[in-house]
Formats: sequence, structure tokens, C-alpha cells
Amino acid sequence: MLPCMDSPANATPTPSIKRHAIATRLWHWINAVAVFILIGSGLGISNAHPRLYWGEYGANFDHAWLTLPRWPGWLTIPGHYNLALSRRWHLFFALVLGFALLAFVIASLINRHFRRDLRVRRGEVAPRHLWADAKAHLAFRFHDPARPGAYNTLQKLSYATTIFVLLPLLIVSGLALSPGMDAAWPWLTSIFGGRQSARSVHFVTMAAMSGFVIVHLALVILAGPVNGVRSMITGWWRVPEDGA
Repeated sequence: MLPCMDSPANATPTPSIKRHAIATRLWHWINAVAVFILIGSGLGISNAHPRLYWGEYGANFDHAWLTLPRWPGWLTIPGHYNLALSRRWHLFFALVLGFALLAFVIASLINRHFRRDLRVRRGEVAPRHLWADAKAHLAFRFHDPARPGAYNTLQKLSYATTIFVLLPLLIVSGLALSPGMDAAWPWLTSIFGGRQSARSVHFVTMAAMSGFVIVHLALVILAGPVNGVRSMITGWWRVPEDGA
């Protein structure tokens, strides 16, 4: 535990704790760039045919379960309609996302990050405990003074869902959309019930991932963006003076 060097001389030094290992920090920033570009390029690809189907086939005269809006240029990559460029951006950063996730999982198993920080104990998922966590979040109390720097239950559940459900599902459903993967592993498309079903799952999962990103950024801002961003760069997190 180290004191912060920028505290006034007449004030009690605010302690800092080592919160994020270098593997977590590297993955966080690589993942942030990859997800941002994948969402933008994915919306650019969606503009080519903004309709979602279930099953193997989907065309203009088939029944779509969802018709998407045409996304504006400021949300897409590139900023104008260009299907070929959107696909190139998307496929390249899909590889970045996949290999970065694999490296992060291996590193987190070695340094016990998952077991130490993300393991959800039985008592933490009790309705009473979850309700207490939800009320604390609604009151903008994001940190437990008794366990500074530790993730609360809602954080553990959201991070674990993102790492072990959303990201793998994005990767696998994206692979199912590739003709090359379909030729090599025909069962990959079958597990989703068809190529168009895989496309629908891919889009819905992307929407969930986008929601996670929005909520994550909002909570970082509410909890103190300077402290949060600094900890994800240096690894050191400054314990709030009031424990809140």
C-alpha cells in the first residue's frame, strides 16, 4: 500500500492499492479499441442489408424478424457507405479481439485473476445481497470501504458475463458467418440453426456488448473517471477518502 505523492503536506496521505495487473491493463485497452472499431464497422456492414432473419436463408422477399435502421455515417467505419472497407476493418479487428481474449484468459489463469477477483461466492448471489448491491449502485456508492478495490457482486457478474459469454459468442457466431469457416467446419453454422440465425445472434450479442460499454463508461464517470482511468493505465487505484 503506497501513499499518494501529490497530497498536501498537512493532509493525511490517501492510500493507493495495486488493482490491475499488466495483463489486464493491456487487454483492456486493446479490447476497447477492437470493440469500438468492430461495432462501427459492423454497423457499416449492416447498412448493406439491414434486415435480420432466422434460419439458413434471407433475402429481400423473405420474412425478416427485425428491420434495422440505416445507421448514420458518424456511427459507422468508414464514415461513408463502403461495404468492402467495412468488412476489412471488421475482419482484421475480429482477429485482434479473438487472440487478445485468448492471451488474457491464459494470463488470468496463470496469475489467478479470475479466481481472486471474479469468483462469485454462494452468499453473494443471495437475493438480499444482490438487492443491497443494487441499492448501493443507485446511491452512487460503488466501493466497499471494508474491501477497497474489490469488485462487488454486480461487477463480478457483469464482467464474467462479458468475458465468458458475450465475447466468445460474438467470436463463434462471427466465425459461423465466414464461408471459409463454413467449408472447413460445416457444423459451426448448424449449431446456430443456419447462417441467418448466426447473423441474428451476432447482431443481438453486439447490441448487448454495446449496452455493456455504455453502462461501463457511465459508471466510470460517476465513480471518478480520473481515478478509474489512471488505475487502468498505471495499475494503482487511489482509495477514496470517504470510502464511497
